Amino acid sequence: MATIKEIKHRRNSIESTRQITKAMKLVATVKLQKTKEEAENAIPYFETMYETMVNILEKTNNVDHKYLSKNKTGKTAIIVISSDRGLAGGYNSNIVREFEKSVLENNLKKEDILIYSIGAKVRDALSRKGYKIEEDLSGMLNTPGFDEAYSVSNVLLKAFIEGKISSIYILYTFFKNTVVHIPRFLKLLPIVEENREKAEERAFNSNKKAKYEVRKSQFENSNAIMNYEPNDEEILDLLVPKYITAIVYGAITSAIASENGARMTAMDNATNNADELIEELGIQYNRARQGAITQELTEIIAGANAI
Repeated sequence: MATIKEIKHRRNSIESTRQITKAMKLVATVKLQKTKEEAENAIPYFETMYETMVNILEKTNNVDHKYLSKNKTGKTAIIVISSDRGLAGGYNSNIVREFEKSVLENNLKKEDILIYSIGAKVRDALSRKGYKIEEDLSGMLNTPGFDEAYSVSNVLLKAFIEGKISSIYILYTFFKNTVVHIPRFLKLLPIVEENREKAEERAFNSNKKAKYEVRKSQFENSNAIMNYEPNDEEILDLLVPKYITAIVYGAITSAIASENGARMTAMDNATNNADELIEELGIQYNRARQGAITQELTEIIAGANAI
């Protein structure tokens, strides 16, 4: 059985840890309020942009454009968004697991993958697993903005045009609510039929699903040819960068909100666990103290009787 001194030392240590986890929970809660609002404001725009561009680009098979080539030979670029810090429960590990799962499902080879990492945790994890980190963009998490997302899209589209990469994917954590965060793996370019199927599968929530089915039905029943004014070259030059930028920005805002939600939940659980441990140690401390007092009294009485 542990001594009174050992129990007291351990209880003080846990109380100090509890103060830290409680403070981190409060900080994460404050940050979550702001990032949650930003994510909820951005999600409708960037998801509608994704669906719209999938519909448009699927109807432009007869257009020869630098952003629409499906027969390019090159490596696969994957934007992976995690966090720069830990203590967020399973947030970062879920991203790594989803990455490995998606790589297998899409038959992607490790040597053909270029990682554009946004977040130090996923950068370090995938680097240890042997993946090539083409560019580290972790600084974007400090001041995420549309301009930063635009610069990322420019880098990727330039590599796509030059033939360095033949496809672009993004992996991020979708913020559904404070406690539910869903890793998502999307293919951004080139657009193929599977993009529509995945957009349908996602059916982001029950309210949106009905609207999405109506739009999908109307679009599929239309036999109209996709016409561009002034011409397809200028329109796609304008739309595709905006499309990639919108997806990247929306994914970053959603990922940051998910990170803060995960950290708030993890620190709340840690604080509750610390409270339980402190209570248990308090009981052990009292028992040890009572045992010590009883032993002292027994020794005094035994000594008195001996005299």
